[in-house]
Amino acid sequence: MRLVYSFLILALFLAPAFAADSPAGQASAAPQTAPSQPAPPALRIAAGDLLDMEVFDTPELSAKLRVSDQGEVVLPVAGSVHVVGLTAEEAAVHLERVLRDNKILKEPHVTVFITEYATQGVSVLGEVKTPGVYPLLGAHGLLDIISAAGGATATAGKAVSVTHKADPQHPVVVQLDSAPDMAARANVALQPGDTVVVSRSGIVYVVGDLTRPGGFLIENNDRLTLLQAIALAGGTNRTAALDRSKIVRKAADGHQELPVELKKIFAGKRPDIRLEDGDILFVPSSEAKNIAYRGIEATISMATGVVIYSSYR
Repeated sequence: MRLVYSFLILALFLAPAFAADSPAGQASAAPQTAPSQPAPPALRIAAGDLLDMEVFDTPELSAKLRVSDQGEVVLPVAGSVHVVGLTAEEAAVHLERVLRDNKILKEPHVTVFITEYATQGVSVLGEVKTPGVYPLLGAHGLLDIISAAGGATATAGKAVSVTHKADPQHPVVVQLDSAPDMAARANVALQPGDTVVVSRSGIVYVVGDLTRPGGFLIENNDRLTLLQAIALAGGTNRTAALDRSKIVRKAADGHQELPVELKKIFAGKRPDIRLEDGDILFVPSSEAKNIAYRGIEATISMATGVVIYSSYR
């Protein structure tokens, strides 16, 4: 009887251990891991890149190889090999095949690392203060490279496109707005050879006898009407000559003047007018001394000197 009790007690102690070692126990104890993000496309070798080729246990065949304009590298024994367009991993497999087919090594093991890219920087274009090619040393994101280019200009839009050198057919568009998650959305990893383009926002100039004349952005080229533009400029002053207002618009042969019956539009007797990117709305003063500003060149000159205040949403 004592022997039976001993076996029962031993079974109670060993049961948890067996449960943990069993497949079911292991499955339940396994930690839940988040699905991994897809890896970005690997960069492909281009002319001018510097490759570091390591042949396992054969240092005399290992070398640093510069890719020629013809897309080839010259191996110490096997001669010229075409590698442009391959990833580093694909190039290693290809070089192993070359060494094996030329009976240089029976079972070669090759690793290839791209130590220097022909384009070591990222091109930053569009509405930034200092466009150009900026070196990319270490890990940097989209906001870093825009900051290196002096930041966005006053006429920059919110859309920024990133074209990766490894995948030029699928550019990534990021909206740089004031949302709380903007920094996370803008965390786009950049690689040598990538191109960043900051878009330009549409802009309408409202000048003349107004409370706050200036240039007003049309974010994403949304709709902006004449009355909305005047409202953004704080409205017209009491001395404004409403019936002598005009829109100066770009045309194929220069600029054209479009007279505006502003008083009738205010009264609802004429439809509101939709403004286009680059339009200049001029509301002159009724004072005789400002009659000279009715010319196109004078109106354009006034518009170029205004301050861009805000964007229309």
